[in-house]
Amino acid sequence: MSGDVIIAGRGLCRYYQRGSETVRALDGVDIDIRAGESVCVVGPSGSGKTTLINLLSALDAPTAGTLVIDGRRVDGLPEHELVNIRRGTLGYVFQKFHLIPTLTVAENVAMPLLFLGKKTDPAGLAHVLAAVGLADRASHLPKELSGGQMQRVSIGRALITNPRVLIADEPTGNLDRQTGETIFDLFLQAVREKGVALVLTTHNLALAARCDRMVTLEDGRIKRGS
Repeated sequence: MSGDVIIAGRGLCRYYQRGSETVRALDGVDIDIRAGESVCVVGPSGSGKTTLINLLSALDAPTAGTLVIDGRRVDGLPEHELVNIRRGTLGYVFQKFHLIPTLTVAENVAMPLLFLGKKTDPAGLAHVLAAVGLADRASHLPKELSGGQMQRVSIGRALITNPRVLIADEPTGNLDRQTGETIFDLFLQAVREKGVALVLTTHNLALAARCDRMVTLEDGRIKRGS
């Protein structure tokens, strides 16, 4: 059962110039993201999926429209304030793993805590490592892992701060089908057990159908879903 609205976007637009042309990457989108629900954003390449994800996660600013995250209006805020909002509320998983090659699995997972100025709780870290199936890989370096294992590290890194929203942009795009399904199971487990909101993009409609809600974009606008 989904709960409170954590992210609310109204009239979200993202325009940019390409020569003399104005590209409407996102063109007036209304969307709510609630606690404890999984929302998949789908659509053809160039439809605005990544643009929407980047706006909802406060990585980019909207050209127009309003965005409220965890009860606070964030459109127009300076970057240093957005950083604090992102760190406190959002966890990110991307198609590229962005692991630090000289750090172990456990150290990579714990890294966000350093940025928050928090000490690593060994029990909490062990719980996250176990949840993503990496308890036996804690001391390994990224070069010793498979692609699926590296993506598990990135999911653990996103979960270690107990975010209210988990944002994932094409998280299974570099993985084979079976590994991708296993990774997807981990996302849905986080929604079910931790009550986080999951927002992701994927080209895999079979995976998308497993989410609570599917939002279809076309030419920067929502065609189905909300």
